[in-house]
Amino acid sequence: MQASTKRSYRATPGGSAALFAHLTGLGEGAERERIRAELVSLWLPLAQRVAGRFRNRGEEHDDLRQVAAVGLVKAMDRYDPDQGPFEVYAVPTITGEIKRHFRDRTWAVRVPRRTQELRNQVRIARSELADRPGSHEPTPAAIAALTGLTQREVGRGLAALESYSALSLDAEIASEDNFTLGDCIGEADPSFDVVTDREAAKEGLRQLPEREQTILYLRFFRDMTQQRIAEVIGISQMQVSRLIYRSCARVRAEALKECPTDPTPA
Repeated sequence: MQASTKRSYRATPGGSAALFAHLTGLGEGAERERIRAELVSLWLPLAQRVAGRFRNRGEEHDDLRQVAAVGLVKAMDRYDPDQGPFEVYAVPTITGEIKRHFRDRTWAVRVPRRTQELRNQVRIARSELADRPGSHEPTPAAIAALTGLTQREVGRGLAALESYSALSLDAEIASEDNFTLGDCIGEADPSFDVVTDREAAKEGLRQLPEREQTILYLRFFRDMTQQRIAEVIGISQMQVSRLIYRSCARVRAEALKECPTDPTPA
């Protein structure tokens, strides 16, 4: 009896309405998975044909076929036989899945979805204007007039046209020295951090007693040992160590706008 049921629902894509009707009435289980797998197998060529429309756009065809198959499964899970023929519902769903793949995975520079939409509108309008007899390079104002976009939106779309792909850092720049694009990228200068730290520490240093300022100067600018500083100042090496610790804590707290701590008396 079970074998007879399986045979009665085998069909071609053009005659799979009975399979979809049967699937709709099934709950979770082996029978539903079997019917679903059979429908996927029947309609997979349709998904592959849709994927073929997006060839030569920078993505491997096998990857596009896999994305199309995902779109087919989504279409199948959401399809209601009362909506009409399956292919009428499936093709836009599969196409949308592939377009989302391009939007999310293939841009060299990630841009918001709205900007991607502006790019497509601008690209189509610019092509249409350029094909008109006697036309020149379309201006942003002309594109805005054709699309109904503002010139600012057109500017965003034009900028996004350059974001879909990127030059390699090894790309050569036309010059006698054979520079590459990577040679033009600057590096962080550690001197800027030194300047910032010095400026941040100034106020805290001013607030220290004269003796502590002297100790820090001898330690960090004259590179004296704590023992030598103790001899110059006339206190013990242990006191010098405590004063350096306390002074640095005060300067750091002032620089960070925190309350200074004084855990160890001199």
